[in-house]
Amino acid sequence: MKKESEIRNRIKLFIKSTGTTEDKFESKAGLSTGFVSNIGDSIRKASKDKILKAYPSLGWDWVLTGNGSPGFEVVETTTDVDEGLPLIPFEYMAGFGEDNEGIMLNECERYKIPEFKNIGAEFLVRVGGNSMYPKYSSGDILACRKIPRAEITFFQWGKIYVIDSSQGQMIKRICEHDDEERIWLVSDNKEKLTNDKEKYAPFAILKNEIRSLSIVVGAVRME
Repeated sequence: MKKESEIRNRIKLFIKSTGTTEDKFESKAGLSTGFVSNIGDSIRKASKDKILKAYPSLGWDWVLTGNGSPGFEVVETTTDVDEGLPLIPFEYMAGFGEDNEGIMLNECERYKIPEFKNIGAEFLVRVGGNSMYPKYSSGDILACRKIPRAEITFFQWGKIYVIDSSQGQMIKRICEHDDEERIWLVSDNKEKLTNDKEKYAPFAILKNEIRSLSIVVGAVRME
């Protein structure tokens, strides 16, 4: 069994209190995947420098010893509300976990659904519109896991994602394009217009137009 590390526990508390996740913390600081899970009784200076460059407000004495100011507001972890997933307003979901000043996590509604946490869900968004009908309808709540920025070029073809791009925010299936620089964004709703064209026709975007990407891992369906 891995020895419990107080330093690791304090780093995890910082991550939780700032509303981010371990993989985003590692990505922002330029650390290797799994760094947090493997923290022991000390942290190398090179790793310390990376962390403080990414999170300059973090109190390093507190990280190492538990003494002094942590440099952030500690979120209590004993209440049910802190254990739930935040329901992020759709217009703010792109910045979730990236220090977005437009949304305060402690002001979000939270829902405690253990099955969602077990599959790695990090936040919830509510569907608006019917472009993904019949899979999802307006009002359905989707559980999402954000893709680290460094991994945005890797896709699970045919899966549904929440996407923020230069063309706006949307929920679509991502499908492979013949052009390696592009992807297809596909709606499930095949409703036709009067001219027999698809109302929600597929369209392509460049991969580098994507600013934020989250994969849908679960849903609560509204009847």
